[in-house]
Order: sequence, then C-alpha cells, then structure tokens
Amino acid sequence: MPLPSLLHLTLPHWLRDYLASQPSHWPSDAQRMQLVLELARRNIEAGDGPFAAAVFDAQGRLLGAGVNQVTRQQQSLAHAEVLAMAMAEQHLGDYQLTRVGAQLVSSAEPCSMCLGALHWAGISSLLYAASDADVRAIGFDEGDKPAHWANQLRERGIQVRGGLAAQQARQLLHCYRQQGGPLYNGSHKDNAPRD
Repeated sequence: MPLPSLLHLTLPHWLRDYLASQPSHWPSDAQRMQLVLELARRNIEAGDGPFAAAVFDAQGRLLGAGVNQVTRQQQSLAHAEVLAMAMAEQHLGDYQLTRVGAQLVSSAEPCSMCLGALHWAGISSLLYAASDADVRAIGFDEGDKPAHWANQLRERGIQVRGGLAAQQARQLLHCYRQQGGPLYNGSHKDNAPRD
C-alpha cells in the first residue's frame, strides 16, 4: 500500500454554520471565552471531545476556530488549539501570527503538544478556562509540561491568563465524562479524544 501524499483535516459543518451566524468581532475576553465554551458544548453534543479554541487578532476579530476532532479524523494532532491556529494561519496566508497580535482562547489549559505549537505559531497571548488539573481529574492525559510553563511563555513575551469561566468549563468536562465520552491517552489504545 503506497503512503498517502495528502493530509486532509476538516472541521465539522456545524462549526462553519454556527460561526457564520456570529459576529466577526469579539471585543472582550469574556465574550471570546463564551464563544469558545459554546463551541465546546456543541462539540460534545456532536459526539466529539469537550474542547474548543479560537484565535483572535488584537482588535478582537475572529481569525480561526477549532474543536477536538482526534477520533473523528483519526489524527492525534487534531486538537482544538492546533486546528484553531492552523485555520487562522490559513485565513491570513501566514504561518506566523505574531504580526496580528494573535490571542489563543481555549476551553482548557493547553496540553504538552498544544503548548509547543502556540509558540511556533506566533501567539501573543493565551487565555484559557479549565486548568490542567481539571482536565486530568476526569481522566485525560495532558502529557508532560514544565512546572513553570506559564512563566517561560511570559519570558518569551507571551501573555498568559487562566481560570476565566473555569467553573463553566469544568461543568462541560464533567458533563462529557458523565455521558461516557471517550478519553484520549496516547499510552492507551482504547481511549480517545483530547482537545
């Protein structure tokens, strides 16, 4: 069997349709987070992981959004944050988001993979809701991260703020787990999606 020569990742149709009905500008952090948490809720309803993310420019214009698609796409890299950053890069035609002052808003603290990706994408600020501990508490494996990862990002000029709407994000995580949503854990074949 020949190796594939094309990598094909798609976002669900409901996401495109929902975003088409929303404003293009989101002036406050609270509004941006509410959008992301609504995307996470809708993704759970669609039978996928309880994670969502979006990228905004410095003026609050939505550049890209992503929801967990690991099991649906059968791609371990299809985390919400990675997809949101990739969509923003595609939208701008630029692999570096630094020039627009890009903010990544995520329903949960980034896992180890997404943490690395946000630096390479040129994210200027990170805003997240649920903590790493919240995500691990329901059984997800977030990978190994440096203990002082937020300080390390700040030293690189990336602003970090966590805990906005954390209770709401935790409720979504628990709802997902109560519904029997699969857990993604790279070391266990029988588990499934992460953000």
